[in-house]
Amino acid sequence: MEGKVIFSDKRLKEAFEELEERDSKLYNHIKRALSEIKKNVFCGRNVKKSLIPISLIQKYRLNNLWIYNLPESWRLLYSITSPDKIEILAIILKWMNHKDYEKLFKF
Repeated sequence: MEGKVIFSDKRLKEAFEELEERDSKLYNHIKRALSEIKKNVFCGRNVKKSLIPISLIQKYRLNNLWIYNLPESWRLLYSITSPDKIEILAIILKWMNHKDYEKLFKF
C-alpha cells in the first residue's frame, strides 16, 4: 500500500540531509529505504505491541512500530498513521546501528 514518508521532526530530517556529505553510503541506504517504504508502507517488519520500547511510545505517542533492515546491520524505525483516511503516512523516527538497536530493544 502506497503512502507518504515524513520525518518525525525537523532535526531528524536535517540529520538525514547532512548524511549525504558525512556518510554517503548510509545516506543512499536510507534514501533507498524511504523509496521502498513510500511504495509499500508495510514493507518493514512489524514489532509486536508488547515489544515496542516504552521510551518510543512516550516520546512519539505511537501505537505501532515497524523496522526496516538496512545494509551493514543498520535499522530504520518508523510508524504508520492515517490522519485523514485518504493518505497513509510513514513517519521516520530514527535510524541506528545494530549495537544501539540491541540496546533499545534490550537484546
